[in-house]
Amino acid sequence: MSVTFYQILHLVSLFVLTGYTFYAFAAPPETRKRVLMITGIATFLMLVGGFGLQAKLKVGWPGWLFVKLACWLALSALAGLGYRRRGAAGALAVAAIAILIVAVLMVYTRPF
Repeated sequence: MSVTFYQILHLVSLFVLTGYTFYAFAAPPETRKRVLMITGIATFLMLVGGFGLQAKLKVGWPGWLFVKLACWLALSALAGLGYRRRGAAGALAVAAIAILIVAVLMVYTRPF
């Protein structure tokens, strides 16, 4: 598959994961199962897209990639935390925004 396919897969799954993560912070508890299924699928597709890009672009294993993997793992965990810790939704939303900023900075600056 082409680089463009992996880029689109990675970005679309990022938008779905981010949107449903923020939805989980305010959603009623009855939606937990559906939201966690959607974020799980988006997480998997985001990982496939990211590693597909890594293979197609032949970037190897630079340091910024490990930072992006940590950001991916943290963002993936936030939807479940949003349902468990309703009182901390504001702090979790700030954490999600910070994680997204770090991940985007890693892509565009590639510092190490």
